Formats: sequence, C-alpha cells, structure tokens
Amino acid sequence: MAAEEEDETGEVRRPSSKKTAKRTAKKTSSVRADSRESESETERAARVSAPRAMRYAAEQLKELLGRAPDSVSSVQPTENGWQADVEVLELERVPGTTSVMATYRVVLDKEGELVAYERTRRYTRGQIDRR
Repeated sequence: MAAEEEDETGEVRRPSSKKTAKRTAKKTSSVRADSRESESETERAARVSAPRAMRYAAEQLKELLGRAPDSVSSVQPTENGWQADVEVLELERVPGTTSVMATYRVVLDKEGELVAYERTRRYTRGQIDRR
C-alpha cells in the first residue's frame, strides 16, 4: 500500500510501521512453531491402539486370504505403525490336532492399514514349539 489508500469498506488505511511488522512476524513464527508441535502430537495421536491394530490386522488378512484368522499371537509397535503375527487355519483335518495352521506376519501403518504380509511358519495345530 502506498501512502494512504481506501479499503473495500471505504475506510482510509495507513501503512503499518516497522515495529508493527516485526511484531506480526514474531506472532507468525510462534504460530508456525505451535503448528509444528501440534502436528507431531497429531501424528502420535493418529496411531491406532494395540487392540484396534489386532482387529485391523485380522480383518484385512481375512480379506486377502479368504480365510478367517484363528488368533493374533503378537502385536508390536514399530516406528511406522504396527507389526502383528496372525494364526490362520490353512487346512482343516480330522482330528483337529492334525489341521494345518500358518503364522502370517502383518505390517500395518500408523492408521492401521495393511502395508505388507508374509507367511512365516506352517505347522500342525497339535504341534508344540521346542523352546
């Protein structure tokens, strides 16, 4: 704005002083810093809870495999979201202890969306780990 100009309402507006401009700049930078802090808080708050991550892992794996998961045996937070191990009945046999099971490792992002999965183990239901 040059010396004095009229705005849309017809009022005369004078250019601001340098001091006012500095104060405005300080306010703007503090607002930016506050928004950066709230963004990181929002990112932390955007991570779904462990129980919800377990449900999402089971639901999304069911959709991909066409088989209902039997259980979720582990859930761990990662830097980018969650990692879960899901047990799935692959082949049902009689007696049930001879049914073929599989463990799938499922990777979820912070919102709980499936990013990757892989089968890590295949075993009979009646098998016990040697540990």
